[in-house]
Amino acid sequence: MKQRILIMNKQRLVQSEQEGQWVTNKIEKAGDVKAGIYNLYLATDADKAKTSIGVILHTDKDYVYQQDRDGKRVIRHALDAFDVAPPYGAMKSISYEDDRAIAVTASEKLSRGIKR
Repeated sequence: MKQRILIMNKQRLVQSEQEGQWVTNKIEKAGDVKAGIYNLYLATDADKAKTSIGVILHTDKDYVYQQDRDGKRVIRHALDAFDVAPPYGAMKSISYEDDRAIAVTASEKLSRGIKR
């Protein structure tokens, strides 16, 4: 089943495709997730040898979906690797130790150089 997240007007719509049409299954507040369409069905499996940093987009019965730092792809982590699933909208750094996922709060600071 194809699934996507649609963020608009500070609302988060969880949608699935049924008979060629997108059907909204759930509507919630978007929190800190940026507006856009996030195609969860295109997600790639997490590389357990690397740390993934980005915003948590969604959690379902099998996976935790995370947008990567540059916003170009969605990473899929197995839900059963977590002790507690991270909340959507949170910026998390996810690494693996002995096949267990460790999610810690990540801070991203953008800075500009000062021209004199």
